[in-house]
Amino acid sequence: MSFKNFKVVEKMIFGRGSFAQLDDVLAAQRKTDDDYVVFLVDDVHQGKPLEARIPVKAQDLLIWVNVDEEPSTIQIDALTEQVQAFNSKLPVSVVGLGGGSTMDVAKAVSLMLTNPGGSAMYQGWDLIKKPAVHHIGIPTISGTGAEASRTAVLCGPVRKLGLNSDYTVFDQIIMDSELIDGVETDQWFYTGMDCYIHCVESLEGTFLNEFSKAYAEKAMELCRQVYLEDHPEKDDKLMMASFMGGMSIAYSQVGACHAVSYGLSYILGYHHGIGNCIAFDVLEEFYPEGVAEFRQMMKKHNITLPKNICKDLPDETIAKMVAVTKSMGPLWANVYGPTWEEKVTDEMLTALFRRI
Repeated sequence: MSFKNFKVVEKMIFGRGSFAQLDDVLAAQRKTDDDYVVFLVDDVHQGKPLEARIPVKAQDLLIWVNVDEEPSTIQIDALTEQVQAFNSKLPVSVVGLGGGSTMDVAKAVSLMLTNPGGSAMYQGWDLIKKPAVHHIGIPTISGTGAEASRTAVLCGPVRKLGLNSDYTVFDQIIMDSELIDGVETDQWFYTGMDCYIHCVESLEGTFLNEFSKAYAEKAMELCRQVYLEDHPEKDDKLMMASFMGGMSIAYSQVGACHAVSYGLSYILGYHHGIGNCIAFDVLEEFYPEGVAEFRQMMKKHNITLPKNICKDLPDETIAKMVAVTKSMGPLWANVYGPTWEEKVTDEMLTALFRRI
């Protein structure tokens, strides 16, 4: 039996106000006067106070990234070409500043600058051959665990699937909870629930081990303090929960909710956070305690989920969602073990989607 040789983020800074150290971190990468950095920043920050604090030098490239829709392989390839057209040499660092989607974009672009061909070629596990450009993740919303993970999740020509590789992991992250102040409630809830669901899927999964369990249990405790107790230090706690939730699935796997959510996102375009919440709300047969607590959290924060979105969809649309969801083998193996294919039938998934 071979054990997973798991890569973690090499360097991290945590603390309120730590974003101010980004300039020093980048200075260590800049060796000559013409070394440049690419900043990929969620366009929700354009024209806001954070924009003035980004340490952009004259030779750098700042791109405002729109993630109203889930990141796609087409978007990544276009951004990679934009960087290559800007300067024929490689940047010394790629900085992703935003939520999970923006950080995934930064991870993917840093990989595609050093690996030939389009990003769709690399959707899967361990297909990336060459190390990425140095890349930094800075979350401005917490929950996805993208800052900790070895994947950059993209919608491709065939399905939604990550660039899963050791080279995907950030070289550096900066976790400054000041940056998540002021996120509007729905978004804060949906993204935070991604973390909570990571913990439920990890703790209920067949791949569970003490490594995953330690991170998942602590992250879940922090989520409860944030979403049920409204703790005064909830921003710090959610930022740590997000990181630890990401770590909890690194040595195990996500499960039924993420598999179903990928189908919803890919076919109907739901963002990952809300897609997870919509899926999780009908999965009480898989995660009864988790779903009950999740509904308690929804009630406390007055969250109303869309209902009956799949009830009247054409059969062929449901069949496409079923195909995407069924293709998530490792996720279903974490739910049912190696014989998952006997349980995960088209009929079972079709009935599940019709309840959403």
